[in-house]
Amino acid sequence: MFLLPVSAVGFVLSSEAAPKGNQEQQPAPEEAAAKEKKKRPTFDRRELTRPRMPPRVQSRKAIVEKFGGAATGPAPNIKRTGGANTVKNMLLEWCRAKTRGYEHVDIQNFSTSWSSGMAFCALIHKFFPDAFDYAALDPANRRENFALAFSTAEQKADCAQLLEVDDMVRMKVPDNKCIYTYIQELYRSLVAKGLVKTKQK
Repeated sequence: MFLLPVSAVGFVLSSEAAPKGNQEQQPAPEEAAAKEKKKRPTFDRRELTRPRMPPRVQSRKAIVEKFGGAATGPAPNIKRTGGANTVKNMLLEWCRAKTRGYEHVDIQNFSTSWSSGMAFCALIHKFFPDAFDYAALDPANRRENFALAFSTAEQKADCAQLLEVDDMVRMKVPDNKCIYTYIQELYRSLVAKGLVKTKQK
């Protein structure tokens, strides 16, 4: 019987055991993770890194389209100065400009500035100076002033009488929204009559 030396046997055993040893040194979970990584779908890095614009960065055109477009009605033809950036403030400035120089009139708001009826009369008289004698009016005669202004505006400018004389006399502090609504209607009526010019876009 042919026998190998002990040193040769040791060499054979060590060479045969080496592959098994290498397999034991590489853990199975790492192989599974590597296979799983290969199966995962690839993503476009441009999709992941594309910046998302916040809502505030939307263009004015997009915002206007979102809410149904800009208003088509006429707006007061007044140069915007300071904080007068709203239609309400612009309309107030328009009233001030048209009644400047009229006695007993100092328009600062759409409420108490109209309580005597003189502001209504002055605004109407500006466009229809022959309708009545403004100098003969008295701020104390509130009922007569309201009645004169509303009736003249209805007859001359076809402005609907949205305010009741009795209600205006009853209120010591006129309602802001009511006055503003009426002045808007008066303004539109004057535009329709061609008495107020607006900028053509």
